[in-house]
Amino acid sequence: MATPDESFYGGIKVFRGFSSLMDPTLYSPLPGDWSIGIADIVESTRAIAEARYKAVNMAGAAVIAAVTNALEGREFPFVFGGDGASFAVAPGDLDRAREALAATAIWVEENLHLAMRVALVPVAAVRAQGFDVCVARFGPSANLSYAMFSGGGLGWAEAAMKRGEFKVEKAPAGTQPDLSGLSCRFEEIPSARGLILSVLVVPARGADPRAFRKAIEDVVALVERSPDAGRPVPAGGPPLRWPPAGVDYEARAARGGSLLKRRSVVLALTLWAYVVMRFGIKVGNFVPKTYVRQLVENSDFRKYDDGLRMILDCTPELAAALAQRLADAAANGAVRYGLHRQDAAMMTCFTPSVMRSDHVHFIDGARGGYASAATALKAMVA
Repeated sequence: MATPDESFYGGIKVFRGFSSLMDPTLYSPLPGDWSIGIADIVESTRAIAEARYKAVNMAGAAVIAAVTNALEGREFPFVFGGDGASFAVAPGDLDRAREALAATAIWVEENLHLAMRVALVPVAAVRAQGFDVCVARFGPSANLSYAMFSGGGLGWAEAAMKRGEFKVEKAPAGTQPDLSGLSCRFEEIPSARGLILSVLVVPARGADPRAFRKAIEDVVALVERSPDAGRPVPAGGPPLRWPPAGVDYEARAARGGSLLKRRSVVLALTLWAYVVMRFGIKVGNFVPKTYVRQLVENSDFRKYDDGLRMILDCTPELAAALAQRLADAAANGAVRYGLHRQDAAMMTCFTPSVMRSDHVHFIDGARGGYASAATALKAMVA
């Protein structure tokens, strides 16, 4: 039976309207004995410059898949950051989360040829520095909810990880995390409205909280007035082809046998899935049209984790309006921000079961995305 702390997240009421995300009453402080998990790719900017966007996104999503599977599907708050991920776990899940992080770090190194930093930071250590970690639950659809974080604690924890504090050591070579359900079978999603805009907005140092909140609410209001709130995933779902571009990554995420054998199995499975989806073939209780509708509704294209993150399909006019509003807010000392324009978005999926409606679909820009927006943000204070 779960302790009160372990059932804490499930007891938080889900809010539906994204425009409410800055309402502090929606956020609940994490229990003091919880820990924050942080992971990111070292030198992700270089990987992006080498056009390794899919590998970078696969690494970030792998963290969430590995921890979810290690916790046997128990609900916990997490957020996908493009080139990494953050989450929080109860003390009873700490050891499993540590093992999953350690295994994911070595898997990323050996299979994606990227270096991943991982850390577990006690919430008590964050609060000792004057920051907090509060969490809310945003429901983009009736199918599932995503975590939102506030309080400044995630930002402090990430900075501490980059200083080498609270480090989780990599598992021994050859250790394979359980990445069941992780895939990237869809093709890039071209913009339908003009461009895909990656948006990253955080408070400026010493910013007035009211001014920061107003800036975020203004940006969200601009986006909410655009078609489908800027969602980059079309109603019919992302393009699907065979063989999919992500075959090799999915094969490397699978367990059992040689890479050649795993690639062959993935090719066979993806061919079957392509035929089912392409022709809308009902298989048992699986209805492709229903799955695609849920996929669109469940796409994680906007979030808040001590800052606003969005991947938007928007017109050049909306992109210009957002850039102007953010420039004004930056000039007034309220925000720091980064924007990155590209021609397409990309999706990485975590689908433990196609028979459930809570499959998760992480969205990023296909030409740099959040990582490039973060580079632009850093350049503001360089």
